[in-house]
Amino acid sequence: MYNELTKKDIEDMQAEIDHRKIVVRKELLEHVKEARAQGDLSENFEYYAAKKAKNQNESRIRFLERMIKTAKVIDDKTSEDEVGMNKTVTVRIEEDGSEEVYKIVTTVRGDSLKGLISIESPLGKQLIGHKTGEKVSIKVNDNYSYDVTILKIENTGLTDDDRIRDF
Repeated sequence: MYNELTKKDIEDMQAEIDHRKIVVRKELLEHVKEARAQGDLSENFEYYAAKKAKNQNESRIRFLERMIKTAKVIDDKTSEDEVGMNKTVTVRIEEDGSEEVYKIVTTVRGDSLKGLISIESPLGKQLIGHKTGEKVSIKVNDNYSYDVTILKIENTGLTDDDRIRDF
């Protein structure tokens, strides 16, 4: 399966890879050397912790490289007045009248706890392409769906807080 990413997602991932290779890798190798120099490795917690951190960094680099390699680059083809990629949308949930604010993002940026909703989520899929004032039915599964009304759409773009999450 290919990950749908924007050019910005790929640029951010490549920047993280470069940082991890150039800066973090050197720091972690130095920590391993310092811990190894402390003597007996069989009871050296610092050595094992440094090795673990080094291995986690290498795993993250491989993960990001694989994501880029298998990515399907997507563009937002929605107009300014439609819900689309990297736009913030305010909706009213018709069941209880509450209002929610979400930003529509790619899967790798999705974080529902921060209001970042993936374009592949049930909510994201249904909202894409709709305009202010439209009522949209969100089908969660075969047994449950709910209606929302789009109250406002803002083209806010990405911020530093919309980072690609760690896996």
